[in-house]
Amino acid sequence: MNTWTNIIFAALALGVFATTSSIPGEESEFTPLFPEDGAPKGWLVRRWDDVGKPAEPDVTWIVKDGVLHGSAKRGTWLISEREYDDFILKFEFKLGPRGNSGCALRAPLKGDPAFDGMELQMADLRYNPEAKDSELTGGIYRAIAPRRQVYKPTEWNTCEISLIGSHLRVVLNGEVIHDLDLDEQNQVVKRHDGADAPPIKDRPRKGRIGFQELSRGDERVQIRHARIKTDP
Repeated sequence: MNTWTNIIFAALALGVFATTSSIPGEESEFTPLFPEDGAPKGWLVRRWDDVGKPAEPDVTWIVKDGVLHGSAKRGTWLISEREYDDFILKFEFKLGPRGNSGCALRAPLKGDPAFDGMELQMADLRYNPEAKDSELTGGIYRAIAPRRQVYKPTEWNTCEISLIGSHLRVVLNGEVIHDLDLDEQNQVVKRHDGADAPPIKDRPRKGRIGFQELSRGDERVQIRHARIKTDP
């Protein structure tokens, strides 16, 4: 090889090394959300339609072998005790054929996170074949459809959510499905009872995060490698 070829290969090698070696440093800035097996500490189990109300006493979410499993009884949220404003949230999730879950973002500890905060929907098409695009995986529930549908049924899906001020960016399975200014999102959104919910632009800029269990049958949502970086 000539000198220029050697230089090019050396530069490429350095670039690859720099990229790969930076990953551990970046990940060290993230805090695991479910670091221990058992009932998650720092989290509350609440009703799916109003997180201001506790779920039934015997209803629990559980972490086993590092994987968070949704409650055996459908119709709950696992909501953080802590509030967050700006953050990057990463996790992997898996649903069954009739799976229905969601990720709550900046939700208050009252009302329905889907309408009083925000919910990134996580639902298999077979749960509701008539669902609109904004009601399928990757949608900001009933408000904003993802750019395209990249959900992998019954497989592990990787998700990264960045919420900084009014900027929302979501990467699902390596593809950007949202890159939005929340201040511009004034779509009319209907609650389940038909009443108007606040438009996205008027929803809280600080609140809880969480995960929903609304699957049918025994096909509970599974979450793993959930971690968060605050004040990015």
